[in-house]
Amino acid sequence: MSQFDDTTIRTAVRDWLATHWDPERGLVAWRHLLAESGWGVPHWPSEWCGRDLPVALLPGIEAEFDAIGAVGVARVGIRLLAAATLLEHGRDEHKARFLRRILTGEDTWCQLFSEPGSGSDLAGATTRADFDGERWRVNGQKLWTTSAHHAQWGLLLARTDWDLPKHQGLSYFVIDMRQSAIQVQPLKQMNGYASFNQVFFTDAEIPAENLIGAVGDGWKIAMTTLAHERRNADALKRWGRASDRPGRIYAEERAEIATVMEPYRWYPQRAGRVDLTFSRARETGRIAEPALRQELSRLLMLAQCAEWMAHRARHAKALGRPEGPEGSLGKLAASHLARAAAQVHTLISGADAMLAGPEAPLGGLIAEILLSVPATSIAGGTDEIQRNIIAERVLDLPREPRMDAGPFRDVPRNPPRAR
Repeated sequence: MSQFDDTTIRTAVRDWLATHWDPERGLVAWRHLLAESGWGVPHWPSEWCGRDLPVALLPGIEAEFDAIGAVGVARVGIRLLAAATLLEHGRDEHKARFLRRILTGEDTWCQLFSEPGSGSDLAGATTRADFDGERWRVNGQKLWTTSAHHAQWGLLLARTDWDLPKHQGLSYFVIDMRQSAIQVQPLKQMNGYASFNQVFFTDAEIPAENLIGAVGDGWKIAMTTLAHERRNADALKRWGRASDRPGRIYAEERAEIATVMEPYRWYPQRAGRVDLTFSRARETGRIAEPALRQELSRLLMLAQCAEWMAHRARHAKALGRPEGPEGSLGKLAASHLARAAAQVHTLISGADAMLAGPEAPLGGLIAEILLSVPATSIAGGTDEIQRNIIAERVLDLPREPRMDAGPFRDVPRNPPRAR
């Protein structure tokens, strides 16, 4: 029987869990044990906390964990993108330094990409990193940075050469967010949350060894990060379901979800909460209206198509295919689905959908959905960006004409604003 046979692997992980799982163990200590065993991320390389197993075997392994309520490694949020990027582009010293602490949840991360002056034009970043012979010094501003207020580390895309075309003058760094030269200011959103931040750098320092890849590789590495972000757009579906079982490890997991994962609490609402539409239609009696039933049917078809799209992406990942433009298809489908769900919620609740507070529909949750859904069309690359990617890389259509060729310092851009 093959060593990668599903039955054999499931038996092996079941036996290992029977010997080692203890709900009274501390959460971090348990995750260290998972990292040492390789069962936390068995598809990773064996030298980096994995077992070199095919991705196709992960559902069976996860089922064994779920069967006994065993907690897994920390894999939600920006840390997931940091791990994927470092595995592909980091040097061995980067992997040794960061990967295990990502899995244990001891370190939290943020993604420093977007800027106020460049919008969706990621390559137009003007935050600069200058090398002084010993270290890099960073000056500039980033925006829409989730979890920057409590992150230990940031994935930073910064400009290191102003005389090259804009895509070639970028470099990729890991930056220590706890230094005094970095100022983080939360941004209050219209849905009431403050999970995003603006970040200011004033001569912030990065050791030379924290450069990922080579100088000028920033755009290529950033595309790896974004490809994983788009392909894993539904990764938060399993998050937030902390067990109410007794035991130290469950208590610590609940505390983690209530603190470190707090910025992601509204993410299910930005996806439209399709799961609530049918029950709401029945509870309100609106299910009897033909026009609403037609919209519900349309929403169900969109949801099924989006699920098939996600399944296709997961299957490609299981086959070991590299992250590619197909993630943009799923990202765009998610935007269409979220807007359709918001429309159905509005049809069901009418003007009451605008109400907040305990007397509002579902205690104000419907209003939160309507306020949160627009973020789906922006985060991780706007719908317009996804359409361009699909047109050029999937449909092989001609590229849009560019007006920003040549040295980046000569490209017209928005003037900096006074702080």
